[in-house]
Amino acid sequence: MENTTDDYKIQSFDLDTQMLLKTALKDPSSVNLVKVSNVIVDQSLKDQVFSKEAGRICYTIVQAEAKQNNGSVFRRNMLNRLQQEFKNREAMRGRSLQEWVCYVTFICNVFNYLKVNNMPMVALVHPVYDCLIRLAQPDALMKEEEVDCLVLQLHRIGEQLEKVNSPRMDELFFLLRDGFLLQEGLTSMARLLLLEILEFRAGGWLLSGTAHKYYYSEIAD
Repeated sequence: MENTTDDYKIQSFDLDTQMLLKTALKDPSSVNLVKVSNVIVDQSLKDQVFSKEAGRICYTIVQAEAKQNNGSVFRRNMLNRLQQEFKNREAMRGRSLQEWVCYVTFICNVFNYLKVNNMPMVALVHPVYDCLIRLAQPDALMKEEEVDCLVLQLHRIGEQLEKVNSPRMDELFFLLRDGFLLQEGLTSMARLLLLEILEFRAGGWLLSGTAHKYYYSEIAD
């Protein structure tokens, strides 16, 4: 079944931009794809709902462009923008925690959707790990928004990431385990989320039914 444009969460854009994105999804060669990639990145950095879905719209435009004229203008510009923002990530985090969390969500979402020959894009593996490892540092573990973001991304892409580079996943989980065991001042919610993700990976990226019930009833409370 084809996605409708409503599925891509583009309702938050003004009408002209919605039209631009709708056209890019169906007929990419007829629009300015550099502008399209910038619009998607800019919105992802300020809209948490869109940042969780933007990988799908990127995937669809990449596929449509490749099919139409074997082009990669959109993908190249999207990756360039991700790289630029990545270089400025500490300044971004200092300026706005929400923007930083949106960026991590977006780059992980793009990693999840954009594949080359059904494999994750190599260019994104280390930047994604670097972002997640930043979220596992002691100052970030003190902020529930960052812990929440980290755990959500690991639920979505942890297994894929481990397959392409398991030593870095070990490095990340050493930090999480030490944070859980040794760090003082964590909120009870942050502690619960960390314990859940430690168990999730230990169970082969699965939670038993009992554990799921326990964690999610705790979170609901």
